[in-house]
Amino acid sequence: MSHGKQFTLYTQLTGPNGWKVVVVLEELGLTYEPIYLDFAQDEQKGPEYTKYNPNGRIPTLIDHNNGDFTIWESDAILLYLTDKYDKEKKLTVTGDKEKYTLIQWLFFQSSGQGPYFGQAFWFIRYHPERVPSAIERYQKETIRVFSVLDSVLSKPENGGWLVGGKPTIADLSFINWNDAAINISIKDYADVEKEYPAFYAWHQKLIARDAVKKAFAIQASLQK
Repeated sequence: MSHGKQFTLYTQLTGPNGWKVVVVLEELGLTYEPIYLDFAQDEQKGPEYTKYNPNGRIPTLIDHNNGDFTIWESDAILLYLTDKYDKEKKLTVTGDKEKYTLIQWLFFQSSGQGPYFGQAFWFIRYHPERVPSAIERYQKETIRVFSVLDSVLSKPENGGWLVGGKPTIADLSFINWNDAAINISIKDYADVEKEYPAFYAWHQKLIARDAVKKAFAIQASLQK
C-alpha cells in the first residue's frame, strides 16, 4: 500500500498527548496523516486500533518510510522522531550527559506531569460527581510540578530551558498539558505568572513558536 504522507498518526481531537506529537512533526517539517479516534465510540479500544497499540490509548505513530514501523507512548515517539529525523539536532542534544538529562525530563513529564494534570482535568471537567478533595489534591500536584519546573528554569546557567540551553523535545513535551492546566484546571487556583515567573515566561516562549501555533490552530479548527 502506498502512502502520500510519511506518517500516519492515530490521535484524538482533545488529547494533549497526541498534540505534542503534532508539534514535533511540524517542527521537523515531516508529513503526516492524522486519524482522529472517537473516544465516545471506544474506537481506541477496538481491534482495528489495538492491533497497533495494545494499550488502547493515543497516540500511535506509523512510519511508512521505515517499513511501517509502529510506535506508541508519546514521549517514546518524540525520541524516535528526533533520533531518526532530526539530523541537525534542532530539538535534541549531543553529549551523553545532556542526552540523559533530556530523557530524565521526558520521564518526569510522562510520570509526574501528564497523569496528575490529567486527573485534575478529569475531576474538574468530566467526573459525574464533584469531589472537592480530589480536585484539590490534583490542583496541588499541578502546582508542585510547576514549582519544580520553575526552580530549574529560573537558574541563569540553564538559559531558560530544561537542557542544553535551547528548546528541545524535553520542553515541547510539556506544552499541551501545561496549557490545559493554566487555562482550565488551575485558572482560578493560582496566579501562575506571578508565583512561577520563570515557568510562565518559558511557557510563553514555547506557545509563540510557529509549529506550536500551527498545532493549536489545527486543533481549534477541528473543534468548531
